[in-house]
Amino acid sequence: MKKQLTILLLMVFSLGSITAQNEPKPAAINTIEVYYFHFTRRCVTCNAVETETVKALNTLYAKEMANKTIKFTTVNLDEKQNNALAKKCKAEGQALLIISNNTRTDLTEQGFMYARSSPEKLQAAIKAAIDKVLKK
Repeated sequence: MKKQLTILLLMVFSLGSITAQNEPKPAAINTIEVYYFHFTRRCVTCNAVETETVKALNTLYAKEMANKTIKFTTVNLDEKQNNALAKKCKAEGQALLIISNNTRTDLTEQGFMYARSSPEKLQAAIKAAIDKVLKK
């Protein structure tokens, strides 16, 4: 009887450890890439999109920018060496994109609509997109 109880207890503990090993682990966030694709000739609004995006990132995510969890990259579409990146990111023209793993958020419309007239709305859109990725 004692031997059967010992075997039973060993089986229970073994099953418990197998279950614990197979439980999904929370996904680690790699990096969040914020890209601003533009052409060489830029208007005031184009410059404002970049300026306000950088300001929002540095204000809202200073720690993440410092440790490179969030990276900002400006990409000139007129430079041939950037063609592969533009294609990979599906940027066919001026674009403000937030990309992490399989998540791609296009904030181009909000960027051009709000960068000059209501930068706080662009900041809110950036925050919503990044927070959504950070919470996954």
